[in-house]
Amino acid sequence: MSVPAAPPGQPKKAATAAWIGSALEYYDFFIYGSAAALIFPTVFFDESDPATATLLSLATFGVAYAARPIGALFLGHYGDRLGRKKIMVFTLILMGVSTFLIGCLPTRDQVGTLAPVLLVICRVLQGISAAGEQASANSMTLEHAPSDRRGFFTSFTLSGTQGGQLLATLVFIPIAALPEDQLLSWGWRVPFWMSIAVAVVGYVIRRTLDETPAFTQQTESEGVAKLPLAILMREHWADVLRVIAGALVASVSTIFTVWALAYGTSESVGLSRSSMLWVGALANLVALGAIPLWATLSDRIGRRPVFLIGAAGSAVMMFVYLWAISTGAYPLVLVLGVVTFGVVYSAANGIWPSFYGEMFSTRVRLSGMAIGTQIGFAIAGFAVTFAAQIAGPDGDDWFAVALFTTALCVPPVLAALTARETHKIPTDLLGTRTPREKNDRERVAA
Repeated sequence: MSVPAAPPGQPKKAATAAWIGSALEYYDFFIYGSAAALIFPTVFFDESDPATATLLSLATFGVAYAARPIGALFLGHYGDRLGRKKIMVFTLILMGVSTFLIGCLPTRDQVGTLAPVLLVICRVLQGISAAGEQASANSMTLEHAPSDRRGFFTSFTLSGTQGGQLLATLVFIPIAALPEDQLLSWGWRVPFWMSIAVAVVGYVIRRTLDETPAFTQQTESEGVAKLPLAILMREHWADVLRVIAGALVASVSTIFTVWALAYGTSESVGLSRSSMLWVGALANLVALGAIPLWATLSDRIGRRPVFLIGAAGSAVMMFVYLWAISTGAYPLVLVLGVVTFGVVYSAANGIWPSFYGEMFSTRVRLSGMAIGTQIGFAIAGFAVTFAAQIAGPDGDDWFAVALFTTALCVPPVLAALTARETHKIPTDLLGTRTPREKNDRERVAA
């Protein structure tokens, strides 16, 4: 039995909700990255040893990625049992509250070592929230979308993510320009306090969504899986491994967003905070246009070739971008930053929601995407910490960091080369090897 078409307007509504919700959610997530690179080494750690303080601060950025696989197990399970909509609402509220609390934390000067402990706890909550956000939003948009435009509609989740990163960067540009005493006392808190609006707006938007036709049909026909994880590991273990490997391409984003920002503003390079933040802002602005274009192309020629362009191209371009930063020539940094992150990386970043989601059947799609991506993202999150160590005691060995980033792009390339092409497979046949397997499974269920 084929999946009924979504009611008129629902695909666009789901895509819009995914865009806005992801933008608001990842605004929260990425303001932490900017603060970890620019503010937290001074506010929460021992400023008498700047190199160690920066390393520890960047490590707290990675802590959220470590928490994400745990959140994925929990939220993936309930997302495949209770539906996509409930998880989308829950993750947004959790992110908004945990981010607001970061803005209320006391500093190291006020409470000593308790300050970084509280910071890590809030960061863990952010990670748990992010674990379910993209997987639930991607599943929602994919299952609402027309079969021949799944790449385009699911790309709105990642466009929203880039929009949130752009918003976070734009908010931090005037904050970073404040006098040092105001920046370190109250200025850095303002972007975090603004997240209370995130929870309110996101809740209103997502509460109006309908559950997807695919999940509703699954519930009414075969019923939901009692243990989605068991089915996932039995029927889709190879695809989970592919998603884990593919998700390592996110290391390009974390190195670009956090390590390159810290490197560019270090004493060895000497670019201003505002200048480097503008690189990220413009790159994300370009990505907002590039992501749906790459996704539309994947609806025509397939997911694999577009993903390969992004993964392999990013491996090359990170060398060029980090070299440009080492020269201190800002116009070169700006142009290559936009090309690297805004254009090339967007090829992989824009189509992975459809590429990964189409590997799984409806009954385990959210679990498969959540667990696979979050394990890969966890490794990518700590790439920043490893990069800080690889860069040497002065933090200026950009070549070693570029080589490290390139190595992390190899598994995504291999994952794409070994994956099936799925862009022409009907939605109800996704996650099955052949139509015959689909029919056999339905006969068993009957």
